[in-house]
This record gives sequence, structure tokens and C-alpha cells, in this order.
Amino acid sequence: MSVLDSDDEHWFDEAAGRLIRPYTVSGGRTEPTTRMELLSMVIATGHRPQGLLGTEHAQALGLCRSVTTVAEVAARLRLPAVVTKILLSDLVDWGAVDTRAPDPMADPTNLTVLETILNALERRI
Repeated sequence: MSVLDSDDEHWFDEAAGRLIRPYTVSGGRTEPTTRMELLSMVIATGHRPQGLLGTEHAQALGLCRSVTTVAEVAARLRLPAVVTKILLSDLVDWGAVDTRAPDPMADPTNLTVLETILNALERRI
């Protein structure tokens, strides 16, 4: 199942990718308000922000229904990591998502950890 709704299909082309610039999604912002790493864990709190969520925010929130990493959300949304961090930090600010620092045992230079993450991403995409 694609994270892109049928309403969003006109913004995405399988061969070309996203038809809008990624930084349009973040409103031109380049820094998230919450510090997180690619391996930071994110999960939805069950709190729904007031007002209407933008498409990308809603998709990111949907991906956080179970514990996942920032890297996985970025891959599933097909967005750069920094843009994904901005979307997720908005959700944190609104109380819709909680983050947790990566497990100290998850050394990002450990090849076993990197292979495990890569395999998990390949299975989901």
C-alpha cells in the first residue's frame, strides 16, 4: 500500500518522483524545532492536533502509529531526512508524536545495525 493517497497522485510520478520541491512541504524551513537523529524512535501519542493537518503531516502521523525511526518515515514519504525531521518536529510540538533518542547500543557506525536497518527498509518499501 502506498503512503500517497489518490488525491496526492497528481503530485507524484513513479519515474520522476515528487513533482513539488521538498522544501515547499516544510514551508521553506530548514531546521526542525526538536532535535532528532535518523535512528530516533517516533510514535503517535493518540492526540490529534486541532485543525486540519496538511497531507504530509497526516501521512507522517499515520506512519507513526507504531514505533518507527525517523529514517523509515523519510524513506516511506520519499522526502529528505531534514524535511521529515521538520514535519515530525511539528507533530511533536502539537503533542501528536513522541520521540525517543536512539538506543545507545544502536551505534550508527556498526555495520550490523546499518544492515538491519537497510533490510527493514527494503522489506517495507
